[in-house]
Amino acid sequence: MIGTVDKKVSNLTILELTGMTCAACATRIEKGLGKLPGVTNATVNFAMETASVEYNPVEISVGDMQDKVRKLGYNAITKQENEGKGDHREKVVRHHKRLLLLSVILSLPLLWSMVGHFSFTSWIYAPEILMNPWLQFILATPVQFYVGGQFYRGAYKALRNRSANMDVLVSLGTSAAYFYSLYLSIEWFRAGAAAHHSPSLYYETSAVLITLVVMGKLFEILAKGRTSEAIKSLMGLQAKTALVVRDGQELTIPVDEVIKGDNVLVRPGDKVPVDGEVLEGISSVDESMLTGESIPVEKKAGDAVIGATINKNGMLRIKATKVGKETALAQIIKVVEEAQGSKAPIQRVADVISGIFVPIVVGIAVAAFLVWYFFVTPGDFAEALEKAIAILVIACPCALGLATPTSIMAGSGRAAELGILFKGGEHLEQAHKIDAIILDKTGTVTKGKPELTDILTDENETDFLRLVGAAEKNSEHPLAEAIVAGIQERNISLPGTEAFEAIPGYGIKAIVESKELLIGTRRLMEKFEVDARQAYGTMSHLEKTGKTAMLAAIDNRYAGIVAVADTIKYTSKDAVSRLKEMGIQVIMITGDNERTAKAIAAEVGIDHVLAEVLPEGKADEVRKLQAAGKKVAMVGDGINDAPALATADIGMAVGTGTDVAMEAADVTLMRGDLSSIPDAIFMSRKTMSNIKQNLFWALGYNALGIPIAAIGLLAPWVAGAAMALSSVSVVLNALRLQRIKMRHLTS
Repeated sequence: MIGTVDKKVSNLTILELTGMTCAACATRIEKGLGKLPGVTNATVNFAMETASVEYNPVEISVGDMQDKVRKLGYNAITKQENEGKGDHREKVVRHHKRLLLLSVILSLPLLWSMVGHFSFTSWIYAPEILMNPWLQFILATPVQFYVGGQFYRGAYKALRNRSANMDVLVSLGTSAAYFYSLYLSIEWFRAGAAAHHSPSLYYETSAVLITLVVMGKLFEILAKGRTSEAIKSLMGLQAKTALVVRDGQELTIPVDEVIKGDNVLVRPGDKVPVDGEVLEGISSVDESMLTGESIPVEKKAGDAVIGATINKNGMLRIKATKVGKETALAQIIKVVEEAQGSKAPIQRVADVISGIFVPIVVGIAVAAFLVWYFFVTPGDFAEALEKAIAILVIACPCALGLATPTSIMAGSGRAAELGILFKGGEHLEQAHKIDAIILDKTGTVTKGKPELTDILTDENETDFLRLVGAAEKNSEHPLAEAIVAGIQERNISLPGTEAFEAIPGYGIKAIVESKELLIGTRRLMEKFEVDARQAYGTMSHLEKTGKTAMLAAIDNRYAGIVAVADTIKYTSKDAVSRLKEMGIQVIMITGDNERTAKAIAAEVGIDHVLAEVLPEGKADEVRKLQAAGKKVAMVGDGINDAPALATADIGMAVGTGTDVAMEAADVTLMRGDLSSIPDAIFMSRKTMSNIKQNLFWALGYNALGIPIAAIGLLAPWVAGAAMALSSVSVVLNALRLQRIKMRHLTS
């Protein structure tokens, strides 16, 4: 972190950058922005061509940052400035395609002349005119200075700021070949062109090199574009228009014009345009694009709906509660963008190497030239120059700069498509180190909502439930609501209640269809002298399994038991099994009593239970595990989980939980079930493996390529092709992350 500005007054801006050609450019911009007064942190993502800058608006403005970037030789615009101007990357692609076409047309005759005069390709006819130095000069010059002008401009900006980048290497290599050829052409002309054979020239070397580098950059831009497909697909989910009711009129308006409080109609098959609350109607809504849950969710009056989900079968009238940047989808896009723009700690290795790489390479190239010129082929300037050019070109550190950010973009993007939101590259990296996970019970392992689980009665079950449901529907207690909901799901209609009384600490008393009902605890039965001793053993057994059992009496005679429990999510057991197979210790934490907690834990296969833990004690339990040397992930959904989520090495919030928990967490699990936890860790492991593959390839490629070029086994144009291939291969390897399947993974 640079500077000492108070984080409380820190703003964040995202600048879109143009003009970068390699990782060294990104490093230079990052250092330049980081040194500005008022900037607390600056991170430049070479793959996304963005700069994320935290700053104190009292000390510095966005305009000051843009000026600094321009002084460094690049351009920076804010996202707001770029709105409506189209995709910058598409313009760059079109420009590169035009340059490449021109370069290919002019370079092909030069390549033809070179190939046609090798001894082993004597069967290829090459017109003698193609060997004319002045024709080659005419063909090579536009390639060198028009197509290759971008490299000269980039090199000048870099050298002006006392640094070096890929442009310096390409400019040095191609200029050496071009100007040496021009010198030979002039000497040939002075000596009497007609009387002398054409000299051995290197115009084709510079032209073909520039063509290959431009081609490589085009492929790289196209491939990098694919790594941000996740963002584009998320943006594409948003509805374009909304049907609102204003002043009694139904109006179709752009979704950006919907305001809070608007009444919005959502027809069957339409996308829900904004986040809202259902006012009228019953329907099922497909939320799979945001939560990953394939089963449509039933919606009725009072339920919340999320923008971009699809209304399946009924007409809904909703009240807009969140619009624009406040919607869940907009927040998800923001999280993914910030994660893709952030820098994983492992990238710092590449940044350090790329910062010192170019000067070292130039030194190696000069040394190789001198060795060849004075010792290997004494006096042969052309031979020595060719070896130096090959070293300069093969050593371009493009692949090194792309190795980490492309994998972070592809990995976090793929995870987002599957309902796992990493808030930053550092969290995507850290998750693979987790070896202990603490799971909150309520709302995480369990559904967090009680359900009717057991009905035990000697009476007619339907009649028994009619009376119990009628009595309980007058109570506001969550357990009563669970009983009523369970009875209504069985399509049992409930009669009216003639009298109702809640008895705190005991239960309820009601009169339904002239019958007196008592529903509650043992103490309630004893209070009204109902003999229910025969049910006490059954009641204790139910309680041992984590259920809340209630006795029911009709007209002072014991009639049966109803039991309610916070039921386990159907994915919890499988998720715990997968976590164990991954070598991770699983611990459940809860404020519930130990008996209930152990019953739930046994059902899902959790061996370690921390019960009767107060909300403030959860963070302490996390610290104890960390003190024992564990890398701890905390998974929760409630406000009381927020301190523990913030304390853990990785905090994971279940997306169906509270905003406070999601804000405190490093990873949000949108699906709301535990299967996303092993998925998130698996995605982290795959991403880190991919980054290491990329770094090994990029560093190994340069480490191997430079000595091969130095001993003369690599022609400059082959070095150019290899350099282009290395960058493209790194990006393509990163793109493999976008094809990862997240189901039934156990490794």
